[in-house]
Amino acid sequence: MNETSASGARPVLLFDVNETLLDLRALDPLFERWFGSAAVRANWFAQMLQISFVGALTGDYVDFTTAQHAALRMLALRMGVTLGNDGADEIVGTMSRLPVHPDVPAALDSLAAAGFRMATLTNSLEAVAEAQLVSAGIRDRFERAFSADVVGRLKPAPEPYRMAADAMGVAPGDTVLIAAHAWDVAGALAAGCRAAFVARPGAVMFPIGRQPEITGRDIADVAQQLVARSD
Repeated sequence: MNETSASGARPVLLFDVNETLLDLRALDPLFERWFGSAAVRANWFAQMLQISFVGALTGDYVDFTTAQHAALRMLALRMGVTLGNDGADEIVGTMSRLPVHPDVPAALDSLAAAGFRMATLTNSLEAVAEAQLVSAGIRDRFERAFSADVVGRLKPAPEPYRMAADAMGVAPGDTVLIAAHAWDVAGALAAGCRAAFVARPGAVMFPIGRQPEITGRDIADVAQQLVARSD
């Protein structure tokens, strides 16, 4: 099957940012310093998502940066760790300076050469999203850098995906959300988008519900499949 949209053109690619394009392992030394274990980083990210999702379900919107700070305070209390404002600010601030996964730049270049339009769609605040892409050296690969915060609803709610599609001038079904999070892929599919799952180490897709049409071990693998389908 050729990789074309309902209109006959190649679909617009919408990339998640954190963990999909950028490597959160850069935070591990900070969690080692403040919490005594780099493994706490995964617990923090999961707690932050829980705070964000509860806010969405209860109608009390919580932006991603606020949720990150709140999750750090919760973990510090749970673990009996003293984490002042300096420690929290250092961890959250480093989110704006994460390195890109090594497979990403060349993969994005191959997709651009194949004629795909690309944008990012993240739950991070708009200023954070722009800073992340600039710091990682990949901002120029994308037409737009969308933040779910501008619609006051975070992924996996349908509004961010539909907002990005509308801003790119296409229908949701003419986009492919590319993410390393099962919940993000599920949200995109529920919003009427197509999706590709990036199975980075430790990332697995939900075993129930709608499934993405592409699964790859990294962005390079996903890009190779997308380009092959477009030939």
